[in-house]
Amino acid sequence: MNNVAMIISKRLGLGVLTMFMVSVIIFLAVNMLPGDFAQALLGQSATPEAVAAIRKDLGLDKPFYTRYFDWLVGVLQFDFGTSFAKANFSSYGGTSAAANFGTVADQIAPRFANTLFLAGVTAAIAVPLSLTIGVLAALYRYSIFDRIANISTLTSISSPEFFVAYVLILLLAVLSPVFPSLSNIHDGMDFATKLQKTMLPALTLTLVVTAHMMRMTRAAIINLLASPYIEMARLKGLSPFRIIVFHALPNALAPIINVIALNLAYLITGVVVVEVVFVYPGVGQLFVDSVKIRDIPVVQACCLVFAAAYISLNLLADVMSILSNPRLRLPK
Repeated sequence: MNNVAMIISKRLGLGVLTMFMVSVIIFLAVNMLPGDFAQALLGQSATPEAVAAIRKDLGLDKPFYTRYFDWLVGVLQFDFGTSFAKANFSSYGGTSAAANFGTVADQIAPRFANTLFLAGVTAAIAVPLSLTIGVLAALYRYSIFDRIANISTLTSISSPEFFVAYVLILLLAVLSPVFPSLSNIHDGMDFATKLQKTMLPALTLTLVVTAHMMRMTRAAIINLLASPYIEMARLKGLSPFRIIVFHALPNALAPIINVIALNLAYLITGVVVVEVVFVYPGVGQLFVDSVKIRDIPVVQACCLVFAAAYISLNLLADVMSILSNPRLRLPK
């Protein structure tokens, strides 16, 4: 037990270090983008005094390292700063003052909840579907079903997300109006209406992530079918379905958990294109809108949320793999 705790502690420590390095990269990358928010806000008629006043109000006149540590301290307190776009400037003269800043957290919180809802709906569809198809493909390997499953999943994952989205819109929103083409959900909706409006982007993401999980499930199970304990189970007269589900699948959980965690991370970090296509009010849509208007604090916060979700789910996959596979607990 002490050995397991030590291994998990090391993984968590590496995760924290990785998150710190990612925060540095995010801050550097975002602040190296060309252009200036104050100049873009005031336009061509901006005077140097007005630009300097707005930069001072926004804290952009401070040294780089000072702004980074101020931002990092705020993030550790769940304070992502104030949104440039929500600022209300009282004047554009040399004595301009910014007031009524909108906090970044207030913007991200409802959007992140929407993204988590979309990811949850997608996971509820994709994970059981992928495991079922993977188990059946391993059970009937090299059969017509196995070939059709592989071709279908590879076709869906090889197609760009926006193409899959538009095909589903054509089939399920235009030709057969089952689901709405725009997923403009809001807090006042009941669960059934929200689920209906979220179904098309959820189906799009399902088609994208199913292939990885299905093929990993199939490969992991087939790799174990030549093991001695599987041969013993066959000699005892157990059915192929029972052998795969009750004997092969539990021992193949480690790689399956890893690929599921990676795809769940993708459902949070890779939804930008899907959210833009369906005008879904999630973090991805907010990220794109903020990049357009150079709202640096919001862009930094969105990138940090994506990175934190990806690293956290990878850490969760590592911990679950260690707990499910005794061989990973032994020192090498």
